[in-house]
Amino acid sequence: MATTVLSVSVPAKNDFQHPVEDQQPELEYCVNDSPPWVETSFLAFQHYLTMLGTTVVIPSIMVDAIGGDDRHRTLVIQALLFVSGLTTLGQTFFGTRLPAVIGGSYAFMIPTLTIINSPKLLSIYDSEERFLQTIRAIQGALICASSIQIALGFSGVWGVFSRSVLKDFLLSFVVTNSTRFMCPMTIAPVIMMTALGIYEYGFPGVGKCVQIGLPQLALILILSQYLKSVKLRPQGIPVFERFPIIFSMALIWAYAQVLTLSGAYRHSSPLGQMHCRTDRANLISSAPWVRVPYPLQWGTPTFSASHVFGMMAAVLVSLVESTGTFYGLSRLSGATPPPSHVLSRGIGWQGIGIMLCGMFGTATGCTALVENAGLIGLTRVGSRRIVQLSAILMIFFSVFGKFGAILASIPVPLFAAVYCILAGVLASTGFTFLQFANLSSRRNLFILGFSLFLGLSVPQYFREFADSAGHGPVHSGANWFDDALNVTFSSNAAVTLMVAVLLDNTLDIGAPNAKNRGVNWWSKFYNFGDDVRSEEFYKLPLNLNDYFPQA
Repeated sequence: MATTVLSVSVPAKNDFQHPVEDQQPELEYCVNDSPPWVETSFLAFQHYLTMLGTTVVIPSIMVDAIGGDDRHRTLVIQALLFVSGLTTLGQTFFGTRLPAVIGGSYAFMIPTLTIINSPKLLSIYDSEERFLQTIRAIQGALICASSIQIALGFSGVWGVFSRSVLKDFLLSFVVTNSTRFMCPMTIAPVIMMTALGIYEYGFPGVGKCVQIGLPQLALILILSQYLKSVKLRPQGIPVFERFPIIFSMALIWAYAQVLTLSGAYRHSSPLGQMHCRTDRANLISSAPWVRVPYPLQWGTPTFSASHVFGMMAAVLVSLVESTGTFYGLSRLSGATPPPSHVLSRGIGWQGIGIMLCGMFGTATGCTALVENAGLIGLTRVGSRRIVQLSAILMIFFSVFGKFGAILASIPVPLFAAVYCILAGVLASTGFTFLQFANLSSRRNLFILGFSLFLGLSVPQYFREFADSAGHGPVHSGANWFDDALNVTFSSNAAVTLMVAVLLDNTLDIGAPNAKNRGVNWWSKFYNFGDDVRSEEFYKLPLNLNDYFPQA
């Protein structure tokens, strides 16, 4: 009987796999590149537009909670914009040197609202005096709490966290079994949750005015993805891929103005009109023509130990979130992962930024903005020079208040649509770090899935509890203790980091698993000199590397 032999075609070697990439491919400009000045100027303005949403929303919430008026809100927004510009310049020149835009952070809302609602401040009858006393209390808490991030950064402690602790302190024991706090298996979910952590400000914000929010979301998608190859001339740049936020914001803002003038919202609820109309911000009329924000403009800060301890938790949360953003940015801008001392340097400069927030009275702290990191991935332009010019624009528009107030009056649903696109871009970047780990390992899959699920679920529980009960699940009566835990466990990135680091450093951590965890690849970037590309991306200007340690 004849035997039938089935012919099975064997695929060529690796024709079903993609090469591992240390650096993100398909970039038009990376960190050290400088596009032409005209293109740079428009891209810098686009970064400025992108960060305006957070810059306007957070101070507006805080000032309204204090009971301030439109003048107070305008001055606080100007102060935050001014400090954001200074801190962004410091970060790009002397911090990580990544194209990171530094702006207001939602992580500071819980301890700030605790200060605002303290009985001592609420008992002040005069609204102007209550505003001044409250903002001074927030200033004092921010100034003191910033010392945590400054100390962790400039001491190098936070950078050590991203390295092998045993490598530094117990070198004789790590030949066969070294424990590393962070590696691709831990940083990947942290990046994802750092970006996805602002999901509640995404489509829920779009839904507050779908008449303009949905068109904005659709237009950004069409311009950046479906029309990304369109050029105005054969040798020109792909204008819609490069400037999707500028085009979409201009068109939909004009459309919103037409709806407002035509009376489309005449029968809407007061809340609906506030979100949809273009003439309800009251920023232009209350903004001064020229005013330079200055330190202690609200008076001498006041200090309270209970306020400071609660604010320290927010500082630590912003540290975690910025760490995720920095690593994601390094990928999106074409750089290698930052060495440990570079990460520490960046965290230290961000701590200085939080201290400046306290001195200038911004009513919130700062962090590396997710949306601007996502914009770099969307436009494929990671130039440091663009972000530095954007920082100069922040300072300019904060000083010339009338001009800045015009752009700050853009309806918030338009910015919410921007979040939907750009936060997703940064979140997806976290997945690219997993190419260096073994995703066929059941151990790795468990760590990844469990940390991501708890990173979403635990903060959701804390938020729902706070919405229904008026306070967080931790309610001992000691506000500083309550805030410390409620703030920490309300952060998606912080919960994810704790779970991922704990599991990755306790489950099967022997030497045979180092490759599975991605440690073999991660270890190439521990120190400044371990990879020759680190100097290219992270070296300080003016030969300052000669005066600062690179350990």
